[in-house]
Amino acid sequence: MMKRLLHILLVLAVSSNLFAANQHLDSLLLRVEGGDTMYLAFLHDVYVYPPLHFKNKKQEKFYWRTVRDVRKTLPYAKLITADMAQADAELAKLETDKERRKWWRQYERYLFKKYEKDFRNMYASQGRMLMLLMDRESDKTSYELIRQYKGKASADFWQFIAKLFKNDLKEEYDAADKDRIIERVITLVEAGQL
Repeated sequence: MMKRLLHILLVLAVSSNLFAANQHLDSLLLRVEGGDTMYLAFLHDVYVYPPLHFKNKKQEKFYWRTVRDVRKTLPYAKLITADMAQADAELAKLETDKERRKWWRQYERYLFKKYEKDFRNMYASQGRMLMLLMDRESDKTSYELIRQYKGKASADFWQFIAKLFKNDLKEEYDAADKDRIIERVITLVEAGQL
């Protein structure tokens, strides 16, 4: 009877492991030590913030718009940061400027195809959020990134265009002060709480 019960528990643990893996959760593990069965579950951190008290509907609308924008753009900021790391590694392998320019043109076409459709469907507020999150992820402003890959003239041109639309490519992400709410939303989104 004990053997059959242990077998059933083992099957349940394995099936819950498969279910948990499919749900992107940490696994439920079963260990047998000295004849005892012990279940171990690794839980994600849960973040608790004081409740938000909105003074008016405008503040509440801003908060939920920020949640929407972070949820849409945070994955792109992480993907683009990974793409930049890959590009930097490849560019470092090339010896001449001519090879670097040729490789960069091809890689730029690839990135354009990869992201163009998604970026064209973003709201202006999501584009601004993406610029802030790129600074958060790479510790470089959008202006610095454009300057690094395309040159000063191109960075100045796009800064001029951004200014026409009341944006600033040189705006830095400030998690401690002005972007506190965004950082809170990011933490909750990454933890799966929003």
